[in-house]
Amino acid sequence: MTSTRPAGFNELLHFPVRLSIVSLLAPAAHADFSYLREATGLSDSALSKQLTTLQDAGYVEVRRTGRRATARLTDTGRNALNQHAHALRALLGNALDSTPAGETTAVNTGNPS
Repeated sequence: MTSTRPAGFNELLHFPVRLSIVSLLAPAAHADFSYLREATGLSDSALSKQLTTLQDAGYVEVRRTGRRATARLTDTGRNALNQHAHALRALLGNALDSTPAGETTAVNTGNPS
């Protein structure tokens, strides 16, 4: 089996913690660092490291005012998230569609039973 990735698949965003962060930022104009920390369950240092990685890629902008920090998804980050979401949908195809009641789908795993 070959592992081909659809166009738009983003390794940087596919990492679960970073995907969570950009997903939390997507509907918000700005999000407080404390909100992101609580929502992700990360320590301050772990969240800061992930935000720096996203910021270095141009996906997130972090603003600091005194002791308060906020983050926002940039247009580049929003575009990357949308492309990654489309790539995941293409990769999954109909896998998430429900199976009609009473029907079963057989899958050949290549392993003899």
